[in-house]
Amino acid sequence: MLFTAITLVLLASIWGITWNLANREQVAAQRTAAALTAELADTYEAQVVRALREIDGTLKLVRYALEDRSPPAVLRELRDHELLPYARLFTVSLVDAAGSVVATTDPDDSDPRALMQVLESARTTDAMVVSHPQGDRDGESLLDFSRRYADADGRFAGVVTVSVHAGYFVSSYEARVFGKRGVLGLLGTDGVFRALRSGDTLSSGLATDYAALVSDDADEGTAEVRLHGWDNTRRYSIARKLFEFPLAIVVGLAEAEQHAAAADLRRRYLRRAGAVSALLLAVMALLGGLSWRLQQARARAQDERIEHARRLEHLAFHDNLTDLPNRAHFSHLLIQGMQQARRYERKLALLFLDLDHFKVINDSLGHEAGDELLQEIGRRLHGSVRASDIVARLSGDEFVVLLPEIDTPDQVVPVAEKILAAVARPFTLAGQEISVTVSVGVTLFPDDGDDEQTLMKSADVAMYHAKEQGKNNFRFFSQALSTDSLERLTLEASLRNALERGEFRLCYQARRSMSDGRITGMEALVHWQHPELGLLPPCKFVPLAEELGLILALGRWALTSACRQNVAWQREGFPPLGMAVKLSERQFIDESLVKNMASALNDSGMDPQLLEVEITEGVVIRDIQQTIRTLTDLKRLGVRVAINDFGAGYSSLSNLQQYPIDMIRIHRSFIRDRGRNPDPSGLAAALIKLGRSLSLTVIAEVEPEAQADFLRTQLRDEFQGYYTHQPMSAEDFAQLMRQQLAAEDRPRTD
Repeated sequence: MLFTAITLVLLASIWGITWNLANREQVAAQRTAAALTAELADTYEAQVVRALREIDGTLKLVRYALEDRSPPAVLRELRDHELLPYARLFTVSLVDAAGSVVATTDPDDSDPRALMQVLESARTTDAMVVSHPQGDRDGESLLDFSRRYADADGRFAGVVTVSVHAGYFVSSYEARVFGKRGVLGLLGTDGVFRALRSGDTLSSGLATDYAALVSDDADEGTAEVRLHGWDNTRRYSIARKLFEFPLAIVVGLAEAEQHAAAADLRRRYLRRAGAVSALLLAVMALLGGLSWRLQQARARAQDERIEHARRLEHLAFHDNLTDLPNRAHFSHLLIQGMQQARRYERKLALLFLDLDHFKVINDSLGHEAGDELLQEIGRRLHGSVRASDIVARLSGDEFVVLLPEIDTPDQVVPVAEKILAAVARPFTLAGQEISVTVSVGVTLFPDDGDDEQTLMKSADVAMYHAKEQGKNNFRFFSQALSTDSLERLTLEASLRNALERGEFRLCYQARRSMSDGRITGMEALVHWQHPELGLLPPCKFVPLAEELGLILALGRWALTSACRQNVAWQREGFPPLGMAVKLSERQFIDESLVKNMASALNDSGMDPQLLEVEITEGVVIRDIQQTIRTLTDLKRLGVRVAINDFGAGYSSLSNLQQYPIDMIRIHRSFIRDRGRNPDPSGLAAALIKLGRSLSLTVIAEVEPEAQADFLRTQLRDEFQGYYTHQPMSAEDFAQLMRQQLAAEDRPRTD
């Protein structure tokens, strides 16, 4: 009996432990499945929200750009500026109120799709409208994300649409994590799945009970086991409504797959317990060792899953190029920093950084060199701040730095100066030594803004004014800057119609011979006769005209007007004088440049030899071969070509002789420095000698008398500047010429 009792006790212990282990595995499997579902839902939600915000940002950008331009021109301009999403994944289209596609980034897409539902929905709402899945020419489902746009009278004119394959929103499905029957889906609030993937099966358009699946009362962080009616599968699932969009995400892991290991383990426990019951204590030891090994294996598997989820979360909140926090993550960090500053009654500083002339480097050296530059900029910025400070990349060449625990603005100054010095150090890219600078806008919380949007806007305004002050510096935000920004918006609104209203004027600045002081030509400068602000010089509005895409029309007007005025003066009896006209970079790369210039010369009857076009060094280095072709075409017309502000750009002096040019204009900074310290062996003298050796006409800008004295000893050609004359009206210039002609006709008394 004692033996039996001992045997029963031992057998009871074996089976009790066996059942306990099996139950523990079952509970652990349930917890693991629920935790993994929650992690996957968090990651998937972040990915989908980021994708939808980028799509919505594109819709708003295109709609804003449609204010006074044609749809095809808008899409072409945005595509040229790389402001549209990746063309192989996304198609941006403009559809009028009748349902016709008036512009698209995919001209080969001729597959008609029913857009009336989107049009009707967008007609009455300003919110984003998401279409039902539709088939394309490849048999795949497409989703259309749309926003309405209005005509000039505010009436509904159509919709801006971004189309993307439905599978794009479930492409993060990994069979290793989700299994063969897991679910990853994007569900509309109307109960129709825009995309649903389970295993290798991708479907769209499946209808379900939205209210039953997405419950407002449910804990969004907890996975619940539900029976999914569309395939009768029980899953650990989480369904969340996306706050900003008419969509919800659905993530599910099949209960059977998640419990398979635990169920299999349970069966093995029972079989082994039955087989080894007679062995008693030996079996117990074996089961104990097996349990320990299984727990270790489960822990490793759990760690791997958690690490995978962490990697996905890192990718969702960090910039792929620089590995710095991205815009979404920085927004969270900024809000968190403001909350801490309020709690402890402290300040924080936000620095908004934008690289100067980055586009020139990116276009001339290539995008790979541009990416390498951005990566090195990120490293230098990170090395210029404290460990507690935050460096992030917003987009393109825009970075931000967050400095918490700031007591006074004076604490920001050394940090900003350190950043400027770090960025200004030379870079070696594509085998060349390149120097770049950065403009920094500084704003303080809560002095300059009590919320994220205001603080970011203030920093952007300060950065913009730092650029206006010559770049490579920093500027603190103030209310005066905000007023200047408002004035810029006012100028922008007036500039759009200034050409039609005939508000532009050409002023002329005389160019004189260095040998005898005679007027040898003039430069035509566009001025704006603003109805409220008076006569504005080019520096006040030409950069804005380039940003708004108005520079081509303005440039054609200036060229035509200058040619006509030159001919009119010759008919009045003035000698043939050279007429110089500046070309912006956008004008120079315009395909119609040569045609427009030939038309202006033919219509006015002006001798092409008298027309001088000026381009900057930035234009020269943009694309050397294309630049040479364009300059050659201009030379065939008989036009003379000058490089303006020579010596201030990035071009190589050794490449100067490649270009078919006639003259160079030395940048005034070299003359200004020589005026203070006349040094014949200095850079200004070297540039003058270089022009002579290449048989080029050298023109210098002169302001004070000291500069003129220096040039008299160095320059044999021509000079121009405020030392002699300011830009003047056509009438005043004509009077100046009459005085010179009268002086030449007057007999000498000596």
